[in-house]
Amino acid sequence: MPGFQADVMGSGIPALAAAAINGSGQAAQTATGSNQATAFALTASSTEFTTVAASTGAILPAPGGRVNSGDILAVYNMGANTLTVYPPVGFKIMLAATNAGVSVASGKSALFGARGDGNYFSFISA
Repeated sequence: MPGFQADVMGSGIPALAAAAINGSGQAAQTATGSNQATAFALTASSTEFTTVAASTGAILPAPGGRVNSGDILAVYNMGANTLTVYPPVGFKIMLAATNAGVSVASGKSALFGARGDGNYFSFISA
């Protein structure tokens, strides 16, 4: 997993390249939808949700796009309600059923590791 951008730049890598290596972040996002089809599409390596209405969620990227095996996406739920994170359509997170979302409680965070086949591992804070 990448470290601080300044550490990467300290090895002589230019600032823009160091930022790309370290990944992108989105702050103050709003969870959307009430199911897998209408959930907020995760596009950054790190996403903070500050507005989470009841029964809203986010969906992980599908295979074949920017996400490769071993990539990790971080999700932070700073909203008032539990955030549901869904796998791409037709896939699953850990041992959950295909297309089933996992819950990230208010004030908690989760890491989702891409397997490269559309399925994800998860590490959800206690």
